[in-house]
Amino acid sequence: MLKCEYAVRGEIVIHAQRLQQQLQTQPGSLSFDEILYCNIGNPQSLGQQPITFFRELLALCDHPCLLEREETKSLFSADAISQATNILASIPGRATGAYSHSQGIKGLRDVIAAGIAARDGFPTNADDIFLTDGASPGVHMMMQLLIRNEKDGILFPIPQYPLYSASIALHGGALVPYYLDESTGWGLEISDHKKQLEDAQSNGIDARALVVINPGNPTGQVLAEENQRDIVKFCKNEGLDLLADEVYQENIYVDNKKFNSFKKIARSMGYNEEDLPSVSFQSVSKGYYGECGKRGGYMEITGFSAPVREQIYKVASVNLCSNITGQILASLVMNPPKAGDASYASYKVEKDGILQSLARRAKALEDAFNNLEGITCNKTEGAMYLFPQIHLPQKAIEAAKAAKKAPDAFYALRLLESTGIVVVPGSGFGQMHNPASGLRRRRSPIISRFKAFHEAFMAQYRD
Repeated sequence: MLKCEYAVRGEIVIHAQRLQQQLQTQPGSLSFDEILYCNIGNPQSLGQQPITFFRELLALCDHPCLLEREETKSLFSADAISQATNILASIPGRATGAYSHSQGIKGLRDVIAAGIAARDGFPTNADDIFLTDGASPGVHMMMQLLIRNEKDGILFPIPQYPLYSASIALHGGALVPYYLDESTGWGLEISDHKKQLEDAQSNGIDARALVVINPGNPTGQVLAEENQRDIVKFCKNEGLDLLADEVYQENIYVDNKKFNSFKKIARSMGYNEEDLPSVSFQSVSKGYYGECGKRGGYMEITGFSAPVREQIYKVASVNLCSNITGQILASLVMNPPKAGDASYASYKVEKDGILQSLARRAKALEDAFNNLEGITCNKTEGAMYLFPQIHLPQKAIEAAKAAKKAPDAFYALRLLESTGIVVVPGSGFGQMHNPASGLRRRRSPIISRFKAFHEAFMAQYRD
């Protein structure tokens, strides 16, 4: 427990919450009037509106008596009414407040399986789907199952989303990092994987699985197919389970890249289910839907033997089931309105508008960073984040030492106290090189505030 750290909600955020309380009790006492939380992907807290069709359908499912009222036909779209009727028919007693099957409602898993098959072009079995309260519980479940003692290791990327190092530590395992190369756009090299694996083995660590995040969090890269094939081969050759965090699969902002699931890559290489144990994690919190508070998601598990699957199901059973609203949303994400449906036109406008807005803001922040002294930032190809590298003057580093802070944490705290902007120090993602700051994209005020702060900071500490 003591080794478990989760920087995206750590020291900086706790201080920000104190400042937010101060703004509420003493308006005007700070040099800014609001806290801008850029520390975590939480779209609706930053003004993103939910998808209308999804919310219509949830309202009908949670209050089925609406389906019996005549006025509902004028208030809700015809396809929302039709789909809600079908979903409710798959729920015993139409009770969205009741427990479900521990893997999730079978009818919803059927819909998700069909959506995955349509996306990848390969068959999917609904029995391989476990519905979860977002992707994080699925990650914790797999770590709980994989890690037996402190000698069991999990390979994970650096920089990384700190859920992985936190969950590995929490379940008593060994962290085996592999490093993404900032100079090549956060590319990964299998030779580094091999070196890290051999180093771990020489220290008595039994590496059991490899985590890959695609599109990348916090780095925003989208893996090339060749990279994905190398990873699949590496896992197959080394006997590693492949844990694929694919929650940003809808967030692709460049024309020369596209999302391919690792299952699709493995099947296209000729590997069958029994050749490679793998897990894919998906969430309703990201993409264009951004339904973080609804806590929905799933994991697709393939390649595990029947006795192992029994243990996975046992752990799911101990948790009873994931929440039904999240289960419904997970099915909608994989089965949204299609051309010809009554809601399709409005749904497409909302979806495209959100994704285009994210792409525009990514480019605006990227350009702003690269035009500031001492900052470099790679192009964001996908996901929801930018990970700029900030080269701090030596005087700033000495000031951080005097304050007994890491340089990047010192910078992040000064940024917060001057502007109200909340970021995550690069070290929170495990970045071991120059001080850096993971920055979640937000609306435009952040650019002007950040620029003014950074210019003043560099002027104060310039060597």
